[in-house]
Amino acid sequence: MTLKGKHIGFGLTGSHCTYGEVLPQMKKLVELGAKVTPFATFTVESTDTKFGDSDDWLAQIAAITPEPLVNSIVKAEPFGPTTPLDCMVIAPLTGNSASKFANALTDNPVLMGAKATLRNGNPVVLGISTNDALGLNGVNIMKLMGAKHIYFIPFGQDAPDKKPTSLVARMESLPETVEAAILGKQLQPVIIEKFRD
Repeated sequence: MTLKGKHIGFGLTGSHCTYGEVLPQMKKLVELGAKVTPFATFTVESTDTKFGDSDDWLAQIAAITPEPLVNSIVKAEPFGPTTPLDCMVIAPLTGNSASKFANALTDNPVLMGAKATLRNGNPVVLGISTNDALGLNGVNIMKLMGAKHIYFIPFGQDAPDKKPTSLVARMESLPETVEAAILGKQLQPVIIEKFRD
């Protein structure tokens, strides 16, 4: 299938070290002809880290897509009844946001966009990036994996020797995961070897 003409919401949460992997995939969606609306949590919008300043990341997003940033719950809510998305992507999805999403907590624009999309029976694609996926957050990730209309970018351990409970999505598989999700399919295999020695 093609993504041309599809309206994709693209939510970023606070895994700042992963933005460099994610933004090229946002650009690829635009290049494939999708209309991409960016969503950001308050952390994304206001936190400077060693991985970059928030203003710089926001400027990069603005250079990729002309659609205005959805940065409040009020702005995100209409993507349910008024402006439905064909698919909502959350990448990177932190363990904190995965925990909230799995337990129906909607306290930021990204999660509201996901809730609005599920309300319409449309797919939500998750690109996890969390240090505790094989720890306390494992139960939340498995809960999301079993939920209707939720799909995962294939993921694996990114540094098993140094961070044995960490899982990160293979972000370069994002576009094909979105294509499969719109067709109601999970891209397989979903559990992959993230990095090889």
